[in-house]
Amino acid sequence: MLKEERLDAIVTLVDQKRVIKVNDIVDRLGVSDMTVRRDLTELEKAGRLKRVHGGAQTLNVYRPEELSHADKQIINKSEKKEIAQKALKLIQEDETIYLGPGTTIELLAEIMNFENLRVVTNCLPVFQTLRQKKGNIKVYLLGGEMRELTKAFFGEITNKALQDMHFHRAFFSSNAVKGNEIMTATIEEGQTQAIALDNSVNRYLLIDSSKVEKEDFYTYYNLSDVTAVVMNQDDYDMYQKVEKEVQVIV
Repeated sequence: MLKEERLDAIVTLVDQKRVIKVNDIVDRLGVSDMTVRRDLTELEKAGRLKRVHGGAQTLNVYRPEELSHADKQIINKSEKKEIAQKALKLIQEDETIYLGPGTTIELLAEIMNFENLRVVTNCLPVFQTLRQKKGNIKVYLLGGEMRELTKAFFGEITNKALQDMHFHRAFFSSNAVKGNEIMTATIEEGQTQAIALDNSVNRYLLIDSSKVEKEDFYTYYNLSDVTAVVMNQDDYDMYQKVEKEVQVIV
């Protein structure tokens, strides 16, 4: 295979998978690890993909197929940890907060240690993490129908419960942000998120810069209605795009 053919093949694989590991490219193309890493660096410089830890991510704006929970856990993990640490500083003792689904929110749950806090979530991994915490964190898991891809509960049962709850702060994530629109993959999950956000005094969107200038199926909230966006600080261009609509914490 000629070099240009190999580069095109890598871009095709990345676009198909949305995110792919170096080892998977090695297996598919039958080339060395070093060759793949060198090619990924070249393709990133050419603006054809984005390097992430251990692999690469597509730059195509619209995501027709949502990534799996496992894929999301490995993408931009260092950036997500940075964002979680910043979000943690916004939480105060004796508050009632809402934590939505998402791997960034899960990382926030992992580092939460409070003497007195009430947490409501519709995300199973967040609930499982918090219920093992010491101290007096009271955690409530909203019931309903669970979407296996995101481990999040949604639907009429979930929404009815949320409608009667009120929060000091809500922390949530999203698949895509463009202009003033916050987007996700399904109408049902978006509607559940919107109810929780409407019932919160403060609303914080936790996203890494790879979500900015992307689109997804359903717009469920506006950036202008969010208190602040918490994001990583190493992508100034994307920071500026979000800052046009809302306060950004970096």
